[in-house]
Formats: sequence, structure tokens, C-alpha cells
Amino acid sequence: MDQSPISNTEKEEIRKYFGKSLEEMDSEEFKQLHKELRTKYHPDNFEKFDDETVKEMATERFQQIEHLAERMAAFYNGKTRIIKAEEGFFSPDALFAFDKMKIEVITSDKDLKYHLFGTAYRWLLYGDKFKIPGSQASIIIDEDHRGSSIGYRETIRMYLTFGINDATEDIVAWLYDRIQGRASSLIIHGEIVKIEPMAMLNAIKRTAILEIGSGEVD
Repeated sequence: MDQSPISNTEKEEIRKYFGKSLEEMDSEEFKQLHKELRTKYHPDNFEKFDDETVKEMATERFQQIEHLAERMAAFYNGKTRIIKAEEGFFSPDALFAFDKMKIEVITSDKDLKYHLFGTAYRWLLYGDKFKIPGSQASIIIDEDHRGSSIGYRETIRMYLTFGINDATEDIVAWLYDRIQGRASSLIIHGEIVKIEPMAMLNAIKRTAILEIGSGEVD
């Protein structure tokens, strides 16, 4: 079970889905609310809808709730803790990593994919990886996701994976250099983020923080 501290982003998601903060619930209330959410959002309940988008959204929400519940169970069992405000992602000892962080870039620029991935994007299929130059970080692009509006408008949805040895500043620099002036909106892990290096860096770090220092729990 993951023993890294519970981040501010996770705390916000817990309040969103469970209706209360960690501190406002006890272990028994958490178990009851988790049971109710599992019943409400279980993917089997959405099989009656002949709509793959609805099914996909239901599955994603169910998986997100299950992830949060696992983190909450560890918290109530005393195996993890909440990141203190004074620690946060500004700590020089903070570590960052994430597997498949969802990033959505909304654009009216038909050439933005080229600026992101070069000519390689023409052959990228869903599940293929694009390695960010100068790092071990990688991008999986979902080329089938397209928005619709009057005129041309596309949502480029991709998934960022990086480890503790990858500098988040370098990842942000790569992304910012390619989307500035070409994208109308940026969404990182469900959060609308200003297309500006520091705002992008903070959003990624908030989502990807693993631990402060050794991460050991007293």
C-alpha cells in the first residue's frame, strides 16, 4: 500500500467525492461512504448505456475513487500522513514522480502536434511512447481524442510519465516552449492551468509529489 504523504490535490479530490475532508471522517464513516460510492459508480451500472464515452468516464471515476480509498485506508491505519502546508512541494527534499498524468492541450493550431512531437506524431498510435528529449520522461498520446466547435478546435490529450530522477523543470520547459502562443487552454490532472512556466510547474508538482525527505511516518 502506498505510504507516501497525502497531497493537497488528493485532499481536494477526497472532499469532492466523499463530501468531507479526511479530518472530518473517522474510519467507520469512511468505510460506509466508500461502500456507497462503489455501488453508485461501479462500471457495471453503466453497461445499460450504449455509449462508450459514458462507460469510459464511469470507469475512470470508479478507478479514481478506488485509488483515493486505498490512500485513505492507509491514512486511517496510521501508515501515511497528510503533507503539512509548510512542507509542500517547495521543500528542497521533495520527490516527484507520476505514472500517466493526464494533460490536455486545447488548440486551434493544426500544427501543434508537429511542434510537440515533430514528424514522429504521424506514426504515433495510442499506447506508443514519445520520449521527452534529455530525460527519461515519456508521453503517451491519445490521438483519437478530438474536440469539436465552430471552426477547427482540437484537444490533444496525452499522458505524462516521469520518475524521481527527471527534473520537472526540464519537462515543463519542453512543454511550454512548444505550446506557448499556440494553445488556448491547458488542463493538468483535471485542473485548468495558466500557460506560464511557474503555474505549469506548480500544477505538476502538486500532483506528482511523493514524499518529503525520507517519507517515514512516525
